[in-house]
Amino acid sequence: MELKNILFFTSIATIFAGVNSTYVPYNTTSGFAPDKINVHLVPHSHDDVGWLKTVDQYYAGANNSIRGACVQNVLDSVISALLDDKNRRFIYVEMAFFQRWWRQQSDTLKAKVKHLVNSGQLEFINGGMCMHDEATPHYIDLIDQTTLGHRFILDEFGKTPRVGWQIDPFGHSAVQAYLLGAELGFDSLFFARIDYQDRAKRRDDKTLEVVWRGSVSLGSSSQIFTGIFPIHYEPPDGFTFEINDVSAPIQDDDLLFDYNVEQRVDDFVAAAVAQANLTRTNHIMWTMGTDFRYQYAVSWFRQMDKFIHYVNLDGRVNALYSTPSIYTDAKYAANEKWPLKTGDFFPYADRENAYWTGYFTSRPALKGYVRMLSGYYLAARQLEFFACRFGSGPSTDALADALSIAQHHDAVSGTQRQHVAADYAMRLSIGYKEAEKVVSSSLAALTGSKLNSMHTDPVPQFQQCPLLNISYCPPSEANLSDARSLVIIAYNPVGWKREEVIRIPVSSDDLVVLDSNGREIESQILPLSNVSLLTINFHTKAYLGTSASSLARYWLAFSASVPPLGFSTYAVSGAKMSEPRSFSSSVYTPDEGNGKTFEVGQGNLQLLYSANEGKLTRYTNRRNSVTSLAEQSYSYYTGYNGTDRVFQASGAYVFRPNNSFSIKPEGQVTSVVIRGPLLDEVHQQLNTWLYQVTRVYKGKEHAEIEFTIGPIPVDDGFGKEIIAQISTGLNTNKTFYTDSNGRDFIKRIRDYRADWDVEVHQPIAGNYYPINLGIYLKDETTEVSVLVDRAVGGSSLVDGQIELMLHRRLLNDDSRGVGEALNEEVCVLDSCKGLMVQGKYYLRIDPRGEGAKWRRKFGQEVYSPLLLAFSEEEGNNWMSSHITTFSAIDHSYSLPDNIALITLQELENGRVLLRLAHLYETGEDKDKSGVTSVELKKLFPDKKVVKVKEMSLSGNQERIEMEKKRLKWKVQFDEEDEEEEEEIPSVRGGPVDPVELVVQLAPMEIRTFIIHFSYDNHDHDDDLLLFAS
Repeated sequence: MELKNILFFTSIATIFAGVNSTYVPYNTTSGFAPDKINVHLVPHSHDDVGWLKTVDQYYAGANNSIRGACVQNVLDSVISALLDDKNRRFIYVEMAFFQRWWRQQSDTLKAKVKHLVNSGQLEFINGGMCMHDEATPHYIDLIDQTTLGHRFILDEFGKTPRVGWQIDPFGHSAVQAYLLGAELGFDSLFFARIDYQDRAKRRDDKTLEVVWRGSVSLGSSSQIFTGIFPIHYEPPDGFTFEINDVSAPIQDDDLLFDYNVEQRVDDFVAAAVAQANLTRTNHIMWTMGTDFRYQYAVSWFRQMDKFIHYVNLDGRVNALYSTPSIYTDAKYAANEKWPLKTGDFFPYADRENAYWTGYFTSRPALKGYVRMLSGYYLAARQLEFFACRFGSGPSTDALADALSIAQHHDAVSGTQRQHVAADYAMRLSIGYKEAEKVVSSSLAALTGSKLNSMHTDPVPQFQQCPLLNISYCPPSEANLSDARSLVIIAYNPVGWKREEVIRIPVSSDDLVVLDSNGREIESQILPLSNVSLLTINFHTKAYLGTSASSLARYWLAFSASVPPLGFSTYAVSGAKMSEPRSFSSSVYTPDEGNGKTFEVGQGNLQLLYSANEGKLTRYTNRRNSVTSLAEQSYSYYTGYNGTDRVFQASGAYVFRPNNSFSIKPEGQVTSVVIRGPLLDEVHQQLNTWLYQVTRVYKGKEHAEIEFTIGPIPVDDGFGKEIIAQISTGLNTNKTFYTDSNGRDFIKRIRDYRADWDVEVHQPIAGNYYPINLGIYLKDETTEVSVLVDRAVGGSSLVDGQIELMLHRRLLNDDSRGVGEALNEEVCVLDSCKGLMVQGKYYLRIDPRGEGAKWRRKFGQEVYSPLLLAFSEEEGNNWMSSHITTFSAIDHSYSLPDNIALITLQELENGRVLLRLAHLYETGEDKDKSGVTSVELKKLFPDKKVVKVKEMSLSGNQERIEMEKKRLKWKVQFDEEDEEEEEEIPSVRGGPVDPVELVVQLAPMEIRTFIIHFSYDNHDHDDDLLLFAS
């Protein structure tokens, strides 16, 4: 007899017999049923590390007028519920929250939680500090934040996560699949958000679960099983059980008139069968939870206990407590062939007029701050190691923590409320100030003193200038008399020598610059623009909280040569009457003459402008004979002023333009040209809120475009989204290339998706893609490349044209949950005005096939700029009394310029974490795309390497053990691709010989090592032990 009949007659009999209700021992001990649909119930809570509330407010349950969410309650409640029943399971993702909670627990409870982890009841999934965004972070930031979380899990629990869980980010990157997935040792990856058209097709084709190969270069060696949820990351309708949710609970008390076991079991079976029809094998996953659920965990577990008990008694399907790891193993055991996915899942739209491509640019100042501090953090860790400062005094830990939560998918994405954005920025600022002390003390130790040990030379005090972007740097603006000099330390965090022009604000135009050997070097004085002078005072007061008068009136530019992973020293002093001095730039306005054009650039690169309109018209490189039409302009889109999802507005997430308008100045454009021996500049005030400076450096072959945008006017009732356009004559056939988190470049074709026949209802927003490194075009003869200094959105909407969105200010919420318009303001006391943003992008045109060298090498230098530190000296004895040049590597060696050192960090017990990254893809460049070697002995010439262990990307397990455990998924190819089943194995670098200590890296490969050193110098060894305490 079926369960429903048994239950019905039993219920009626007990009511009429007057029997009291009794305890039901729910049977939740369920395994797999090979001949049934297995419903894996995966309890989870998606806990945003900041969004509508700050990370602290979410953790503690503060500010509940915004939302009643308390992560501390979630974890307290879940642990209690798990301890009540050994069959229950739960997964947790965000280590930023769990680490806080863990530190507050007693040793007794910690022991119980460790038992839950060891038994598999509590499993850490993903395991980073946050669930990071996938569009706007740089890959180095993704690695760092994941490493921090994985290290915590390993140290406290001895566990290594094996499943990726990116359920809420708004589109998914190729880098996530192969780098933040397979290279971490993950066997699977799960998420929810893909384009609504893509999801519909995959549901019909049963291709919601695939094998994803995110890297062309690494191929099947870095593929990952990927599951896409049928609808979202919530349970099926009718199965959410938070205390205030509306789903009907199972009422199995015989005395209740609303007794509904039969109905609820039928509901469960129907939902399971419906989902089973969308996938392959007899295993399906139900994500039992959503945002900030399980604050009263027993309300969920009570219902799941009942469902497992009664559904399994019914027998039509099998229900069990599960985790994504258990689910993954079940899928693997089915020995199925899975469809192949390549590329990425951008852009994401959840309906026809709602492309989530606005957040690629939202909050550009925050995006720029995150990127700047990311590069700074990399350099600070290097200096901390070189100066043996680990464990001694200030540390980079606070900056690491702040940067890690800044990668959250509602942080660097720019999709949080304003007060939360301010909280992220404050944390970053606090972290920077602590790391600044590390840098200063490390440089003080490294510059040392050349004098004998009996001489007590004062320790130099170094200052840094985090507000150089607004032309504010107090140490460089000081008045330099005859007896005082400004000492500048320029540190180079990359592994090759750099020749660059350094620019600093100064108060005098009568200066001389000396290099590390005391020789005068070429320098140039440029006037500070009126725009800079007008903005300095307001923004210093806004950012510092106090009035700070700037003395700067000029820019001093000078040529610097800095060794790899090292520094050079420069001294700036007032010029004496008899001495040569910095060259004063010539300044003129071309429209004052009779010429129709003017030209800038005194090296290989020359830019031609029209004198009347001030427009760039031609780009010429005399070295490689490239000459190309090139125009550069600005426009803006007005944001659609909708009020709901039907009349969709442009907002923090969604980009929905209404109309497009060219930014044309009223009357003739006044261009100011500044010329000198090191660089030329073209200054243009395009309107009252858009100012541009184009720089051409004599020794470089790219143009640097610096923009200052804002406050964007909105008094006409329309928000605006500001774009820059670079137009060329290239015939690009709808094709362009954008990077994936700063790594691989992905081919894009306008109005096209490889996985389905797309209908693009928004031809502008639907062709926008995230850009972290750059975008390029090419035709039969030429390549045009543009690199950026932060995450932006961009596209090629017209053949031969590149478009970048640089700033957005909008007046409507886009109805995606944030509940606030993206209308950023900067306030000083009672005076507020729209956010001003200053940033840069870089343009270069090359013969076809030659652009990658610039994109890769210079792109790494944009991410890791020279770090400048300043000190003062009385007299001119610094050069003779201090170490003025330093390189941490062998003086005859530098890293190949296709290899980046992306992590050099001292760990406890004298161990060092080292990561090396090959910067090129297979076939990207004829010279640089091969296997390349790095000599560890020359990278660490003063240290004896005694052990090198290759690790997973996050450093939480040995690589060789990770590879042994990796699941080998079978791929189902299309009929026309059957020959691919016998594909050529991907190229990888070989093992590290323990004697030769040479590391090989294949294209796109990142290799992670933990290195143990033995120090020959006994005193140094003692110091190391002290610092590692």
